[in-house]
Amino acid sequence: MNAKQDESSPLTNPFFRMADRLFEARTLLIHGEVTSLLAQQVTAQLLALEADGDDPITVFIHSEGGHVEAGDSIHDMIRFVKPQVRMVGTGWVASAGTHIYLAAPKEDRLCLPNTRFMIHQPLGGVGGRASDIRIEAEEIVKARERLNRTISEATGQPLEKVEQDTDRNYWMSPEEALEYGIVGRIVASSSEL
Repeated sequence: MNAKQDESSPLTNPFFRMADRLFEARTLLIHGEVTSLLAQQVTAQLLALEADGDDPITVFIHSEGGHVEAGDSIHDMIRFVKPQVRMVGTGWVASAGTHIYLAAPKEDRLCLPNTRFMIHQPLGGVGGRASDIRIEAEEIVKARERLNRTISEATGQPLEKVEQDTDRNYWMSPEEALEYGIVGRIVASSSEL
C-alpha cells in the first residue's frame, strides 16, 4: 500500500478520525459549497444523531452557499429532527449557507466574532429553448419569494425590507447580523455555548 492510499483510508487519515470524534460529541461541520452530496451527508448525520438520542446537536457552518435545493434539504432536516440544533457561524455564512443557518431558532443561532454574513437573491443560469428559459426564470422568482419569506420570518424584518436587501449582495458583520435578527448571540469561546 502506498502513502497516498494510506492517507485516504478512514482508519489512518487523521481528518476521518477527528470527524468521528466530533460526531460522537454530536457536532457536525458544514464547510464549503452547498451541494447535493453535502446535503446527503448532513441529512444522514442529523438522522443518525436523532436516532442516537435527544441531546442537542451543534453545527458549525462556514459556507459561501451553493445549490438552493440542497440548502433547502439541510434547512428542512434541521427543523425536522427532534433534538435541539445549535448553529455556530464561522468564517463566512452566505447565500444558501445563510438559509441553512436560519433553520435554527434565533436563540440557537450563534456566531464567532469574525464571521461575515451575506443574503441575496438566488442566482441562476440556464440555456436552451425560450420556453425552458421562461420556466427556469419563473422558478427562480418563486425561490426568491420563498427565501425572502424565510428570512423575514426568521429575523422579524418586514418582508419589504428583506426584498430590498436581497436585491443585491447584502453583507453584514456579526454585530450587523445580530441587529438584523440573523444572529442570536456572538460568542468568543466554546464555554459560551
